[in-house]
Amino acid sequence: MTNTLFKGECSKVTVQKCMSILQDLEDVIKRTREAGVKTLISVTEEPSEFERVIQLFKSYPDLVAPCFGIHPIQGCGSHDQRSVKIQDLEPALPLFQKYRDDIVAVGEIGLDFTPWYAPTSQEREEQLTVFTKQLQISKDLDLPVNIHSRSAAKVTIATLKEQGKPSVAMEGVQAGYFFSFPPAVCRNDQKAKLIKQIPLEHICLETDSPALGPEKHVRNEPKNISLVCEYIAHVKGITPQMVIHATTDNALRLFPKIKRLE
Repeated sequence: MTNTLFKGECSKVTVQKCMSILQDLEDVIKRTREAGVKTLISVTEEPSEFERVIQLFKSYPDLVAPCFGIHPIQGCGSHDQRSVKIQDLEPALPLFQKYRDDIVAVGEIGLDFTPWYAPTSQEREEQLTVFTKQLQISKDLDLPVNIHSRSAAKVTIATLKEQGKPSVAMEGVQAGYFFSFPPAVCRNDQKAKLIKQIPLEHICLETDSPALGPEKHVRNEPKNISLVCEYIAHVKGITPQMVIHATTDNALRLFPKIKRLE
C-alpha cells in the first residue's frame, strides 16, 4: 500500500515547490542549510517543472530529493490559473518512467474544486481522472504520494478509500499514514486540536514554500520549518528536540529513498 502524506514533509526534511526559477536560489539554499535542513524534497506542479527539479537534484545531490506530480490547478503563481486537463498529464507520463530511480515521491497531486478554478462538472471530472492516474503511477513505482485537497474533501477521501486509503484522520493514523503542518499553522489556532489528537509518530512538518509561511503575502522558505517545529512542541507540551527527532524518523519512514541522501 502506498504511503500517503497530506501536504508535507518532516523536520530536517522540508518540502519545497520547484525552486529553479528563483533568482536568489543560492541564498535560499544557504539559509536552508544554516537552518539545519538535511534533505529538501522538491515537488512539482506542472510538467515543465519535471526537468527543472531534476536539474536541482543534480546541482545539489546532497540536499535535494525530487518528486514528480501534476497539481490540480495549473498556472500557479500566474494570473491564468485553471483546472488541470488530461492533456497536461500526457507529456509527463514518460518522465515518471525515465526518472523513476531518482524521484522519491509522486506529488503534488490531488483535487481542488474551488469554484472559480473548477466551476463545471467536466473540469472536476478531469481533475479526478488526472488524480487517479497519478495514484496508479505511485503504486506502480512503489512511491508515497503528497496530496493536495481544497474544497474537495469528500471526493478526495472517497477516491483514496477506493485506492485502499482511510476515510478519517485517525483511520489514517491506524493505517500508518502521516499528516503535515506548515508554518502558517502558527497563525491558525484551529489546527491545535488536530495536532493534539494525532500522535507525534504520525506528524510531519512542511514549509510548502513559497506559500503558507508565518506571515501572509510574504514568501515562505524551507528555513521556516523550525517555526512549525516549535509550534507543535508548544501545543504538545514537549521539547522542539523531541519533535525534530520524531519527525525526522517519520520522514525516513515515509520517504525511504531519501536515506541515500543522509
